[in-house]
Amino acid sequence: MIRVRRAEPSDAASLVALAQAVGGEEGRWILATESWRSVSNERRYLKTVLRHPHATVIVAVDGDDVVGRLSLSRDPHPASQHVADLGLMVAESHRRQGIGKQLLEEAITWSRSVGVQKLELHVFPWNEPALRLYESFGFEREGYRRQHYARGDELVDAILMAFIIDA
Repeated sequence: MIRVRRAEPSDAASLVALAQAVGGEEGRWILATESWRSVSNERRYLKTVLRHPHATVIVAVDGDDVVGRLSLSRDPHPASQHVADLGLMVAESHRRQGIGKQLLEEAITWSRSVGVQKLELHVFPWNEPALRLYESFGFEREGYRRQHYARGDELVDAILMAFIIDA
C-alpha cells in the first residue's frame, strides 16, 4: 500500500537514491545528469524545508521504500507569491499506478493551506508519459521554452505547464 506524507530528514538517503535512479534512466526525465545532492546535503535541505512555510517535499512510500517525490516552492516575488513551482519523480517500478496523481492531489492540499493559487512545472517535450499525466490532471500548456535548460553539454527545450487551483 502506498502512503503519501511530508518528507522527513530520515528520507534523505532514499530520496537521493530515487533521484539518481530516475536521473540515470535512458529516458532523460529529469535535469540531473550525473549526480544529485549528497545525502547530507539532502538531509540539510529537508530540515530547512520543514521549517520553511513556503516550500514542501512530499513523498510516496511503499513499505520502507520512497518511490515518489514531489517538491513545491512558492515564488518569492511579491507579485507572484500565489504561484508555486512543482517537481515530480516516480520510481520506474511504480509508474502508471496512480502515484503521480496521489502526489499531485497532495500538492493541491498543501497549496490551498498556504494560499497558493497556481502550480507551474516544466516538462521535457519527449516525456510523453508525464505530459499525459499532467494534462489528465488538468494542467495546461502555457508555453514552450527553447534551449531553456543546460543538461550536461546540451541545451534542451521545456514545456511550461500550469494548473489553476479553485478556491
